[in-house]
Amino acid sequence: MSEIGILGAGTWGMALARMLYNSGHAVTVWSAIPAEVEQLRQTRRQANLPDMVIPDGIAFTQSVAEVCTGRELLLFVVPSVYVRSTARAAAPFVPAGQLVADAAKGIEPDTLMTMTEILKQEIPGIRAVALSGPTHAEEVARDLPTTVVSASEDMEAAERTQDIFMNTCMRVYTNRDVKGVELCGALKNIMALAAGISEGLGYGDNTKAALITRGLAEMVRLGDKMNCERNTFSGLAGMGDLIVTATSRHSRNNRCGYLIGSGMKPREAIAKVGMVVEGVNALPAAMTLAERYGVEMPIVRAVDRVIRSGADPEEEVRRLMARDRKAEW
Repeated sequence: MSEIGILGAGTWGMALARMLYNSGHAVTVWSAIPAEVEQLRQTRRQANLPDMVIPDGIAFTQSVAEVCTGRELLLFVVPSVYVRSTARAAAPFVPAGQLVADAAKGIEPDTLMTMTEILKQEIPGIRAVALSGPTHAEEVARDLPTTVVSASEDMEAAERTQDIFMNTCMRVYTNRDVKGVELCGALKNIMALAAGISEGLGYGDNTKAALITRGLAEMVRLGDKMNCERNTFSGLAGMGDLIVTATSRHSRNNRCGYLIGSGMKPREAIAKVGMVVEGVNALPAAMTLAERYGVEMPIVRAVDRVIRSGADPEEEVRRLMARDRKAEW
């Protein structure tokens, strides 16, 4: 049994908390929102996972010191935009050599740092691991078979995280290409927005398949320039997560895109989804990286024009289809 502290009480944090507790670990969950902590304690329900019962043995706290003290593993599951501030608050209570895993997916727009890079900068001396893959909280909460990647340059840390998360419902693979894994996790959300917009416009499966496939090609091109491993992009963190996020009814990014394609303004669509849409947060960094590395990313650029500049989605589709002819590879 391991003592595990989880920072973040959203759908993914609570689905993982339940899973880890049911695997025999001691779990304490932290939230910065007092009302959320009280609601979880009293109802044993997460608002967006109403059918999931939270075991009585899972503890909740508003104290960063408490959730960080005496844990074998700290798991960050806050939205990407809050990873730095949460890590900064936790830093005084985290000892050197602490195993820290991150389950948020994103790239910081100003620094272009991945989530584990932020964690290592804010909490020096930790052993950082990125957890990624095709993982909807709604399905993990029902104990449906799921596979993820535990990625780190520190293979001992990746393997220990693998051991902690492995059970009859969760299969974990290790990967040394942590940069590639985290890049995939951020970019696939943008492609899911594109797939949702396509569906909202009334386009069919052919269009969605094209967006997923060519979206993956854009991800690979950027990964090549950033010295990532190509195999990562055809694995769970890349193709696997891209497929599930671009096609599933559980996907916030796909849902947001669908609403935009159906005629909603981006701000209205984000508000309607009611939860963090990480693909929107990832756009500024993706655009900067494409420019910095001189990589052609027309789908990312089209989504950026729709989301951040208010461009007409149908016009952006016409732009994509009218681009100069070229070979596939």
